[in-house]
Amino acid sequence: MTREELATASDLLESAADDTANDDAGERLGELAGQLERLSTADRGPDHGRLARIQSALNDLQSNDGTDVAETIDDADDAINEYRSDLEGV
Repeated sequence: MTREELATASDLLESAADDTANDDAGERLGELAGQLERLSTADRGPDHGRLARIQSALNDLQSNDGTDVAETIDDADDAINEYRSDLEGV
């Protein structure tokens, strides 16, 4: 089962990683995209805590980059929020 929202967030972060001029941010965005890709197809979905940590990292990266990349990161964050809206718990 694919979790479409997480797959979409992963694709968006890959795009942001390619578009950023900051090598460190690009590497980190690529790592986060990979995590979301794995989570999108894992047997068991991620919990709120795991996704919150990813979103916190995105928030840090978003504040340190240009507008186009920041918008893409924001779109990925929205996709994660959409997935989280259906999760039980917190």
